Amino acid sequence: MSTRRQDPAAGRRQDPAAGRRQDPAAGRRQDDPAATRLAGWIEPVVGAAGYDLEELVVTPAGRRSVVRVVVDRDEGVSLDDVAEVSRAVSAVLDENDGELGRAPYVLEVTSPGVDRPLTEPRHWRRNTGRLVAVTVGPAGATEQLTGRITAVDGAGVTLAVEKPGKPGARRKPPTPRQVPWAELGAGRVQVEFARPGSDEDPGAGDAHDDPDDDPDDLLDDLTDDEGDDGGGQ
Repeated sequence: MSTRRQDPAAGRRQDPAAGRRQDPAAGRRQDDPAATRLAGWIEPVVGAAGYDLEELVVTPAGRRSVVRVVVDRDEGVSLDDVAEVSRAVSAVLDENDGELGRAPYVLEVTSPGVDRPLTEPRHWRRNTGRLVAVTVGPAGATEQLTGRITAVDGAGVTLAVEKPGKPGARRKPPTPRQVPWAELGAGRVQVEFARPGSDEDPGAGDAHDDPDDDPDDLLDDLTDDEGDDGGGQ
């Protein structure tokens, strides 16, 4: 009988994750039957803990599989939160051990990184105050904008848009623009070393702005020892 081990610390580093509004399940399950089955077990557990399941990916890695779970919530995700979700997901996977075929796996829990596109209202709400690049407008008449998210409501998103000026010219105040959801494409957060009004160290940024964050950097594969011993009995 193989013993499966999971990594409770994999989410300590952030993952560096379009179009119009879409079914969030399509992205996180990737049309993979295994991921779809796992989502049926994992999503209720994640939701009960107060988080949104943003992505679920199952990737073969030799004799094992990497189960990558991306979660988020309005308050953000701390290291303690990652540990909490890891324990809950691990427990539900153990409960369904027989249906998983007893194959060894590595569990990786993390939060969305700065490169993740903003495709759902909650994504935009959680990034209020950030600078984003986004395609807006009706089909056939779209344009690319860069603006700061100032408000998010049921009607859409309000952006403070700065018009490009001549080099050396005085910058004009940004113009507010309200974009309805139906005309809003996937947003991309722009990395800033210091956001306006921030008292933080200009070089500090925050957890989602660290381009060097990579979950694989801290992925401690606890199955290596068993692999070296020839697997479980």
